[in-house]
Amino acid sequence: MQPTRASRSRPPIPDFPLIMIPQSTIDRIIDAANIVDVVSDYVTLRRAGASYKGLCPFHDDKTPSFSVSPARGVCKCFSCGKGGNSVHFIMEMEQMSYVEALKHLAKKYGIPVEEEEMTDEQRQKMNERESMFAVNEWAAKYFSQTMMNAQDGRAIGLAYFRSRGFRDDIIAKFRLGFCLDSPDAMSKEAKAKGYNEKYLIDTGLCVKRDNGTIYDRFRGRAMFPWIAVNGKVVAFGGRVLDARTKGVNQKYVNSPDSIIYHKANELYGIFQAKKQIAKEDMVYMVEGYTDVLAMHQCGIENVVANSGTALNEAQIHLLHRFTNNITLLYDGDEAGIHAATRSTDMLLAEGMNVKILLLPDGDDPDSFSRKHNAQEFKEYVAAHQTDFILFKTNLLLKDAQRDPIKRAQLTEDIVKSIAVIPDEIIRSTYVHECAEILNMDEAILMRGANKNRAAILENLKKEAQRERERQARLLEQSSATSDAPVAPAAAPPLPSDIPDDIPPMEAMPPVEEAPTVATPLATKQGLAEQRFYGLERMILTLVTRYGEQLIDGQDAEGNPTQTPLATFVQGDLNYDGIQLRSPLYAKMLLLASQHASDPGFVASKFLMNNQDEEVSREAVDLISDRYQLSSGNQMTQTEDELKVTYLSRLLLDYKNAIIEEELRRCSSDLTRPEVKNDVNRLMDTIRQIKELSETQRQLAKLLGDRVVVK
Repeated sequence: MQPTRASRSRPPIPDFPLIMIPQSTIDRIIDAANIVDVVSDYVTLRRAGASYKGLCPFHDDKTPSFSVSPARGVCKCFSCGKGGNSVHFIMEMEQMSYVEALKHLAKKYGIPVEEEEMTDEQRQKMNERESMFAVNEWAAKYFSQTMMNAQDGRAIGLAYFRSRGFRDDIIAKFRLGFCLDSPDAMSKEAKAKGYNEKYLIDTGLCVKRDNGTIYDRFRGRAMFPWIAVNGKVVAFGGRVLDARTKGVNQKYVNSPDSIIYHKANELYGIFQAKKQIAKEDMVYMVEGYTDVLAMHQCGIENVVANSGTALNEAQIHLLHRFTNNITLLYDGDEAGIHAATRSTDMLLAEGMNVKILLLPDGDDPDSFSRKHNAQEFKEYVAAHQTDFILFKTNLLLKDAQRDPIKRAQLTEDIVKSIAVIPDEIIRSTYVHECAEILNMDEAILMRGANKNRAAILENLKKEAQRERERQARLLEQSSATSDAPVAPAAAPPLPSDIPDDIPPMEAMPPVEEAPTVATPLATKQGLAEQRFYGLERMILTLVTRYGEQLIDGQDAEGNPTQTPLATFVQGDLNYDGIQLRSPLYAKMLLLASQHASDPGFVASKFLMNNQDEEVSREAVDLISDRYQLSSGNQMTQTEDELKVTYLSRLLLDYKNAIIEEELRRCSSDLTRPEVKNDVNRLMDTIRQIKELSETQRQLAKLLGDRVVVK
């Protein structure tokens, strides 16, 4: 088979990135980074056969769709498509570069990475996010050391925490500290250590005056670091001390929002609580810093605080990674009641099981926990916590008393709360319970709940449609600025009708039905490119999974030989003058074939650990398990069914697709006046059609006459 016009015009393979960390070090890091251990720092995982499952941290996941395979060292969400190996997961969660993620894991597992101590100039050139994290980490240590070592720190800061009854182990656990009552003591020390003033301001540690000078935001305050779920210090809360608290409206000052901190997305104490939340499968929600500290000291560690902000979906999503069960633990005053009721609907809509506990008048979680040990506290919670429906019904009935209008309004309010619950069985149970409490006809309440539920679903449907339209507009704008056909450039999450694996040979579609990726603006040229993309993806799946396996063959003299699968594929395509159309797949195949003879070469490991992020991400995606429905509606495509023997058939399919495209081009040329009126060009075109048709007939025999020859 001779090179075709299409294959000759393929773009060159892009240059590979310069190696920044030795590959041997990368392999050590990834081998040491247990994927279950890494993901568990962010997501509660539960075993599901040989794998683990949990709620996806990358989208609003209601049911566990995030799968982790310890055997392969990869994770993947089969809903939103995100995943990868340990490095990719950290990159997504921490918004790090590939090298930064490698260094993060190297530090976690104690693996040395060859790098010099940063100079002041290098520190200033650090990635902005990492620079802000570094400044916050230094500040947390500075505040802690100041409180424990400086005279004013011990006399004021440490004295305050001890006066509240906090032990030294709790002070250390939450990294509490003190900022000296000086306009710029902290900032001067930071700049002396080489930290850039810009990041002191960006993190909110310092404030810039109109005259260009800066001062310390938290001077004279007890310090409460906000530690994110990953263990990084993202912000601070500072409490004013001594006599200044009298008549002060704002005792606490918090870090302003920044690129590393959004208060509405964070929960105080989540890092210290996450393991116990997962262990007990329940979380307590309180309001303030000291409530969290006191409950930890009491022995109850599965507790977090929203610290004065209204609970929102981002915070609920964060908690839902670790548990479905939450108890809202608030003061028994009017403010506490309001805080409890305003959060229930959002929690219910996210599929959380909600309990509410109002403490006795005059007590908050801080004071109550000081009067009881952990066992007494838990016993009180078990005896007095109330299901949300009973709490809300009793509360509203008390307000309505005998007023029929208010009673109708409270009933509608309760029904609306029930309607947001996604699980039909739970909704039905709550309707039944509500009917008994209110002494009402259950059918009437059910109709009300269904009506509200229908309205909710309709709104969700409209939102989804608006999002699809927005994506279509973005795609249209993108295509308008490019001459390239509309086709995926680098394997985005595919629609469900596109196989991620290779089906058994008898289930493979004929060439004329090869998989395509539908797009709103697909053209004939685009569809043709997508058809090739589907076949190339199948080929690269085999190369990635089995590239090191040896294929029996013969050399030019007829002697038996064995060739690595990756080398065989590259050689077979080169023999016919073919280069894969996808630059990414062409790059991956070339890399694998070039290194297939290296000692200990394993294609999947080599490609997944590659420093080229695009290569490593695609390799992970290609080896991820995914079950698809075949045309016979039977579940297929387990890894055991993927056999190297499919390879020859796939290569023949691919070559046949190229011939079909060339035949269509030549047939189209015959209709063009410049060809019809030029005898030489006309005869050349006819000769090409004849040669291509003969090659196609030969392929048809190899394919078992599966190709229709016209």
